[in-house]
Amino acid sequence: MADQSFLEQRLDASTWPIAVGDLVVLLAFLLVGTAQHRPALSPIDILTTEPLVFVNAAAPFILGWLIAAPLIGAYSPGGGSAPNSSIPLAIRSWIPAAIIGFAIRATPFVEGNVQLTFVAVITVGGAVVLAVWRFIYFKLR
Repeated sequence: MADQSFLEQRLDASTWPIAVGDLVVLLAFLLVGTAQHRPALSPIDILTTEPLVFVNAAAPFILGWLIAAPLIGAYSPGGGSAPNSSIPLAIRSWIPAAIIGFAIRATPFVEGNVQLTFVAVITVGGAVVLAVWRFIYFKLR
């Protein structure tokens, strides 16, 4: 293990189903959230008629996830072995991922703002959807 790089210790190829599921549930969560701010449009309508609105809303958090999850170990050998290690790793990864997303949204380059209620909903909601997804994954595996 000493001859493995930092990322090699954090990334286990067998966790790819979890990684795909994480991205799907995060994208779905962010799409539903985006749709809440456009009540005249369904989530499908947003994807088909205003995809850039969704990309603008989701990209900061997905980028944050892609940075934080491997660094924290969400896809490490322990991250894919059992729910009692996988779920806490996902939650611990989501918190810095969300912070990265909020930091990106706070710049003038991204439309949107960072209000306290938004921070709470994204932080708690993201952690919940990741935890529920991973719980279901291990129940069905």
